[in-house]
Amino acid sequence: MEHSFIDKYSNLDSIIHRLDPRTKILSIFIYVVFVVLTSPNKFSEFFGYSVLIFILIFLSRLPFGYVLRRSFVIFPFVFLVVIFVPFYKFDNPVEIYRYGRFFIVWNVLIKSWLSVIAITVLTSTTRFSVLLKGFEKLKLPKFLIMCVSFMYRYIFVLIDEVQRLQRARDSRYFGGKFFLQLKVYANIIGLLFIKTYNRAERVYQNMVSRGFDGNIRILNNLKLTSLDFSFCIVFSLIILVIKILV
Repeated sequence: MEHSFIDKYSNLDSIIHRLDPRTKILSIFIYVVFVVLTSPNKFSEFFGYSVLIFILIFLSRLPFGYVLRRSFVIFPFVFLVVIFVPFYKFDNPVEIYRYGRFFIVWNVLIKSWLSVIAITVLTSTTRFSVLLKGFEKLKLPKFLIMCVSFMYRYIFVLIDEVQRLQRARDSRYFGGKFFLQLKVYANIIGLLFIKTYNRAERVYQNMVSRGFDGNIRILNNLKLTSLDFSFCIVFSLIILVIKILV
């Protein structure tokens, strides 16, 4: 089965790809914090942040279409906000004339959109195992890192299993009312749970028998270089300039 991996473009060669994952994680974290804390009526600042992130996309040589398609994941959440905007109650009636309900939608849309693009750049320019190693070096809980690692590795196996069960069901389906098929779907879910549990037990036993101790190991040790320090300083200064002068 063909699946879309979030690090499918991590094998490209660019200045962003050559950065240490810790540098990219901290830089993107700083970027997202500044974007989230920006007032929704600061249009010039959002424009500056947008230009900055698209410069990163250009430097990373990522396809713009791929990044934009990935960023569309936030639109369903924005749609939920739009639904509840008419029911939003301002604490101060003056705020309605000052900001308006439009700013609620704009605030959620621009901040989530820029944040998702930034995270897409991070995950697309770093191999997933190296990215997790970077989080481990930054002292994130190992349990959380392991959960994310296993989720990413075996979610595709789980999807393949679901597709096989779906094909088996379709090959034996001769029509009928949907509600009559609920028992079939319930059996599929139960069988999928059993297969997942058994596979998890086998994977755990195999890892323990091979001496797994909970640490992520990669071929190359992470090492900060002058490029990492220079990029982090320049990137942070640009964000500060956007925040102060724009």
